[in-house]
Parts: sequence; structure tokens; C-alpha cells
Amino acid sequence: MARLVKLYSQIDHIKEQYFIRNRIAEENRARENAAAIKIQSWFRGCRVRVYLNHLHKKATVIQKVWRGFTARELFRQRVKTAYFTMKMNFYNKMAVKIQQRWRGNYVRKYIHNYYARKAYLEELTQKNEQIRRDLEEFAELQRKERERISLEREEQQKCIQAQKLHFLLSTKQCPGIFNSPFRQAPDEMELRLQKVKPLMVRSATTDRKSRKTRPQSPRQPDSGHILPPIHSKQPQGPFRAAQEVQQQRSRPLEPSLRVATSITALEEARNELKRQEWRTRLIDQPFQPFSHVHNNKTYERSVHTSAPFEQVAYGNKYFREQNTEQLQGKKPFKTVFTTCHVFDKFGRLYSKAGNIV
Repeated sequence: MARLVKLYSQIDHIKEQYFIRNRIAEENRARENAAAIKIQSWFRGCRVRVYLNHLHKKATVIQKVWRGFTARELFRQRVKTAYFTMKMNFYNKMAVKIQQRWRGNYVRKYIHNYYARKAYLEELTQKNEQIRRDLEEFAELQRKERERISLEREEQQKCIQAQKLHFLLSTKQCPGIFNSPFRQAPDEMELRLQKVKPLMVRSATTDRKSRKTRPQSPRQPDSGHILPPIHSKQPQGPFRAAQEVQQQRSRPLEPSLRVATSITALEEARNELKRQEWRTRLIDQPFQPFSHVHNNKTYERSVHTSAPFEQVAYGNKYFREQNTEQLQGKKPFKTVFTTCHVFDKFGRLYSKAGNIV
């Protein structure tokens, strides 16, 4: 009872304390709420980050395993490709060697006669040497003939010059210009002047008579036009002969190259060169490298043998016997591997293991 009375006596103080604490709690509620939110956000962030880190580690493991698997598969594929390339290169090389041996044997046996060709080349060498010696002798003869003709021409020109300069001959009273007293021996021209006779100039009357008796040539100008007579007195000095002057005056016209040649001379010369090349060439079909024109060409039998292949003159002695009955109906040789064109497949064949040339 006493306690109840005591409580009734303190009820105002209790209400006052209740309101004070309630006010303080209301004042701290917003701050405590913000702190609680901050703590919750930090905790949830840590939990999410840990979970994401765990996912990243698992994804890294999965990627590592998958990339290793794909890399190993790619490496196996590359090893297979390199091995296949190396094997094909080896097969191609062996096929080329087999084709080389077979074609060499076939050519030596059925196409080219080695001993006949050797004998032919020896005879051709001897013939060439003989022709070369003959040509050298002929060239030497021509050179000597040209020298002889040039010497004769020079000698003739010197004689004509000596005839023109005969008035310069030395006399007993007056020495000539070619016989100077200061020389030990006379000049060569002085000796020529002593040997030759002077060049006589014909008179006008003799020239007229010779013109009347001599027939007119078609190259000379009009016969009605007569040149004035030349004085009978011999001119003093190194003058040309009257006949040479007459020929110089009455010589025909010399047309220029533009007038003398035709306007189609170049085309005619080209056609003539083409015709001459066509006459002298041995093979009518032009050589076409890297083409398949020769595949469609039919084989022309040789006139020197009746065999289905080309000329065979030495096979019975040094190679196998040729049996015509066995060769009839026999299919031609076929290669195991087809030949590859070097420039068509350059960089894809004949390479080392996995390396492109």
C-alpha cells in the first residue's frame, strides 16, 4: 500500500522522465536508422563482392579449360596439316623422280638416237670447220683483191695527177717544185712526171668531128644545144680534163632519197622480211610455253621406221628388243601423279613441312 502511495506521489516525475526519454529517442531515431542502413549496405556489398569474386574464379577456370582444349585441337590439326604437306611433298618428289627416269628412258629409247646424233654432230663439226676454213680463205682472197684494186686505183689516180701536173716537170735549166736542190733525192712525183706523157687537150675541130661521128646517148641532153668550143691552147695550171668537165656538165639528175623510194617501201620491206622468214624457218607452228595446244595434236608417223613410236636405230643393240605384236593395242603410259605447273600453284606445293615458300 505504501508502495502504491509512493508511486502516486512520483507519477508526475515518472511522466516527466517518460516524455524526456521519449523525446531523446525520437531525436536519435533518424541517426540510428542511417547508421543501421549504412551497416546493412556495407554487409550486403561485402557479401555480393565475395559472391562475384567466387563467380569470376569459376569463370576463369572454365575459360582456361576450354581454351586449353581448343588450343590442343588446333595444334593437332596443324600437326596433321604439316604432316600431310610433308608427305605430299615427299610423294611429289618421288613422283617427279619416277617420271624423270621413265621419260629419260622413253626419250632415249624411242625419240632421240644418241649415237646417230653423236655421229651427226661430229660430221657437222668437221663440215663447219671445213666451211669456216673455206670462208676464211675466201675472205683473205677478197681482202687481197680489194687491196689490189685500191692500189691500182691509187696508182691510176697518181698517174692522172702526174699527167695533169706534167708542166711542173724539171728541166736542165730550171728544177721543178718536186725536184728541189735541197733534197737528197727527187720526189716520187718527179719520177712519175718523167715516166708519163702529158695530158693533151683536143682542139675544137676534132671535138666537133668526134661529136658528129659518135652516136648520141640517151642520157645526154638535147643534141641541138652545142657547147662553145674550147680554146686549142693548152691552159697553164692544174685544170681538169675537158672530157671530165663535159661528163660533169651532161650527167643525169640524181633524185633524192624521198623521190627515189616509194611511199610504201617500209611495208614492202616488212612483207619481204616476213616472206623470207616463212621460207627459211623449219617449224611452221610457233613455240607456245605453258600451253596445252600440243595435247590435241595427233602423232605423225616417222618416214624412217614402221614402229608406232618415233625413229629407233640403236634400241635393238643397247636396249630391250622391240616387239611390234606386243605393242599393238597397248595403252600409253600414264603417270601416277599429275604434273603440277610451277607458276599456277606457286607457294602451295614443293615447300618444306608447314612452311610456305
